[in-house]
Amino acid sequence: MRAPHIVVVGGGILGCTIASRLLEREPRARLTLVDRGLIGSGASMYSAGVHFPVGRSERVRRLSAASADYYQTLSAGHPQLPMHGFDFFVAADAADAEAVRARCAGLLPVTAEERLSLASDLPAGRELWRLPACHVTDVQALALWQARRLRERAEVLEGVGVEALDEGADGVRVVLSSGRTLAADAVVLAPGPWANEGCWRELTAALGIRVKKVVALHLQRPPEEGRALFFPVEDAFLAPLPHRGHWLFSYTCQQWDPAPEAGRLEAREIAEAREALLGVAPALAPLLGSGRVFCDAYSPSREPLAQYVGRHQRILFVGAGNGSGYRLAPGIAAEAVALLNPTLTNG
Repeated sequence: MRAPHIVVVGGGILGCTIASRLLEREPRARLTLVDRGLIGSGASMYSAGVHFPVGRSERVRRLSAASADYYQTLSAGHPQLPMHGFDFFVAADAADAEAVRARCAGLLPVTAEERLSLASDLPAGRELWRLPACHVTDVQALALWQARRLRERAEVLEGVGVEALDEGADGVRVVLSSGRTLAADAVVLAPGPWANEGCWRELTAALGIRVKKVVALHLQRPPEEGRALFFPVEDAFLAPLPHRGHWLFSYTCQQWDPAPEAGRLEAREIAEAREALLGVAPALAPLLGSGRVFCDAYSPSREPLAQYVGRHQRILFVGAGNGSGYRLAPGIAAEAVALLNPTLTNG
């Protein structure tokens, strides 16, 4: 039986994870990974790299749990990877306790000592829980590590754009900016915030994807000090980044439809983040002053997408991670591989 040829477009953490899981599922597959820039140089380079087992829906909670299992196995097998485990402490008003428990799996009560250690950062009167089995990683470094391993079994093309996708009943003709043309049995589109750009924009138009700015601020605080905090109602968190030597505060920025390229942090965004941090951990607000800005694709349902967009079920769109691309990547990749199973089986 002929080995199927799969082309994955997008070399971020999601594209690299899909490619890795494809070869786990079907080692004989011929695989080409294509990225318009360098591996991991898009949204993955700016990602906070935080994983915690939470989700607003049953599907997202399932994807998060599956991803947690995958990352735990990956870290255990490759301890050199930059994955740093810790517990989050979840804070919310008592009135929101039931909703918080539904969203966060595995919450544990806090001890008197833990509550005391958090008192200086948090406003009085908040309910607290401990959320174990969380971690943070350098997402770009992880994508590069995946790509190095992929190069042993697949073709990895960087700095190469996709100029055209011509889908037929028997496959997809992929025209590259380098002048090459690939004959693929299936194409996986994992373009991150470029979901509505390029030669696939007509294919993805019906998905209703929008691009949103993502802003996270850096705190000049040693990673070993303090405790990680998650504020589910405000959709914000504070986490240490040991591989960078500082903390990060992520909050929900409501700036929609910018260009997908990363931009620079503006004074209004620092002010907006400081105001958000004043509402949840006021003692830490003076530590904000720099950070990162990038973009991500958001679906109308606020759940990631994995669905065919071509006429002949040969072009699969996977993405719209809604700011949680790293956290959900292995779970989303598993869904994508399941959808590709007929192609992998039949070649």
